[in-house]
Amino acid sequence: MTTQLAKPSVDITVLVPVMNEAGNIRPLIDEISDALQGRSFEIIYINDGSDDGSADELNTALLDIPELRVFTHANRSGQSAALRTGLMHARGSVTAVLDGDGQNVPADLPDLISALETIRPAEGMAGGVRVNRKDTVAKRYASILARWIRRSILNDTHPDSGCGIKVVDTALFRRLPFFNHMHRFMPALVRREGGTVLAVPVQHRGRIIGSSKYTNFNRMIVGISDLLGVIWLIRRSARPGKISEQQNKPHTNKIS
Repeated sequence: MTTQLAKPSVDITVLVPVMNEAGNIRPLIDEISDALQGRSFEIIYINDGSDDGSADELNTALLDIPELRVFTHANRSGQSAALRTGLMHARGSVTAVLDGDGQNVPADLPDLISALETIRPAEGMAGGVRVNRKDTVAKRYASILARWIRRSILNDTHPDSGCGIKVVDTALFRRLPFFNHMHRFMPALVRREGGTVLAVPVQHRGRIIGSSKYTNFNRMIVGISDLLGVIWLIRRSARPGKISEQQNKPHTNKIS
């Protein structure tokens, strides 16, 4: 059975994947709503098999926030799978992505959207670059190493590929190859598809509630195989350039 893609009916869709983020949900929804006032938007939360109070918090928010939509995974499938679920139901011509832990600041969304508008009519992505990053020293050093590897091997020049806040043209986003953890390689994948990638300074703040679902060790283990897969995808890509459709010439009846 194929998924029916929703026709665009709002300017921007904001995707927020969550797994056990009770306490972080409603404050972040309110911040997103405030940041996008005056625009036509929707907020899609994807609950990836949470077993805390996340589902209850989302159900309560649905009663108050008309722009909110919620999708739930029966089986925990990971962040990239959650993003894909939301993307396949997005109604916006532009899609924003935010981590659900509250460390990304929704007030940065208008700047990211404005940056993306500067490349029109081309397609692309505006990805955040965290200023004064509020993470542990170990996590910052791990990110520096990962950034060096991506730059050296994938020619990914974005200074903060791992930043969770970004804005992408929805049609382009849907054309990106999907695999688990693909969200970590979006700048390289967007360029593979011929899109423009912009870097935009954004704020960052420490986590107040809950704990990270990732460790440096598990990032490294899965990152090796993911990196090899992205290398293969880039090397096997083909760009046909501008595509035009040949039009049939209308037949004319000759009168003799």
